[in-house]
Amino acid sequence: MAALDHDALIAEMTAWRRDLHAHPEFGFEEKRTAAFVARKLREFGLDEVVEGIGGTGVVGTLRRGSGNRAIALRADMDALRIAEQADHGHVSQNHGVMHACGHDGHTAMLLGAARMLAADGGFDGTVRFVFQPAEEWGKGALAMLDDGLMSRFPFDEIYGLHNMPGLPVGRFETRPGPIMSAEDNFEIVLRGLGGHAARPHGGREVLVAACALVTNLQTIVSRRLSPADISVVSVTELVTDGTRNALPGFARILGDARSFRPEVSAAIEQQMRIIAEGTALTYNCSAEVTYTREFVPLINDADATAAAIEAASSVFDPGAVNGHGEIVTASEDFARFLDHVPGCFAYIGNGEGSAPLHNPSFDFNDDALIHGARFHAATARHRLPVA
Repeated sequence: MAALDHDALIAEMTAWRRDLHAHPEFGFEEKRTAAFVARKLREFGLDEVVEGIGGTGVVGTLRRGSGNRAIALRADMDALRIAEQADHGHVSQNHGVMHACGHDGHTAMLLGAARMLAADGGFDGTVRFVFQPAEEWGKGALAMLDDGLMSRFPFDEIYGLHNMPGLPVGRFETRPGPIMSAEDNFEIVLRGLGGHAARPHGGREVLVAACALVTNLQTIVSRRLSPADISVVSVTELVTDGTRNALPGFARILGDARSFRPEVSAAIEQQMRIIAEGTALTYNCSAEVTYTREFVPLINDADATAAAIEAASSVFDPGAVNGHGEIVTASEDFARFLDHVPGCFAYIGNGEGSAPLHNPSFDFNDDALIHGARFHAATARHRLPVA
């Protein structure tokens, strides 16, 4: 059998990626995307392709040789509810939804790896290609796990990639241990008594209390947690029922918190409740705090990370692999898989001139596609070596 033509594969991956970019779908709505993925995997000749895992997830299975070990390679498929601001030829056709995080590229890279491995082999065992829905809101990995992913498609290790704006194309970064943070969400409701803007003493308005609370919440990280622990508390919304000449009697403060250890997450919640209740009391109103945990910290396994670095070193240029990358306070629900098996999550460069993730002008850099596909394929071959 002739070896796969990699120049042709690059052209294919670019076409796939741009098609996916032009047809983005929000989490658990990735029906077209999932059908596209499943069709391609079947065209490549995989042994098994199963759709509908965790709603819209797809799992492809490829076996070679007689090895009894299995690894998983994962990509996310969902887009964001952001209106794209771009003039390239593959702009989103789904108004108000776009691939602002590069999951179109992640999907195309993993399809490319499946194409490589199906055509050229070079491994002994089983590779699971896991295409996950709904990563952006932290529900897709759990949905696949709840749908029996581990029992129906067992694997021993799992590996994933994400593009990184600002990192040059052709660069690879990861690190053992904590690499991405947990994300907690909070909502604080203040209730008082609204009234006329000319008579603030006649009620118990909440706007001044809400402003004070936003400021007071900043002391959680700066004064109430150890400076040795990385954490972030961000207020992202303040909504009231006031108007130009009416003082509000109701206010909602929303935001999120990031941390890397459960103890720090618990401390943030505890201090937030103390501060909210104390601030409300000072302004003669009441406070109700709702605190939820959406993403868990992403902790790379040391041995799996060493294996990922070894695989990356075989396909990236010398000096382009960094095994001591920085900790990132963004979150990723790939972490949910690591509650079940060891694994490693890594970054590849999307270019120094790339727009930021979640920006309306972001676009995945097609020059990065071959690097991700080669890494995925190399990981399978290094972890499932032919005797």
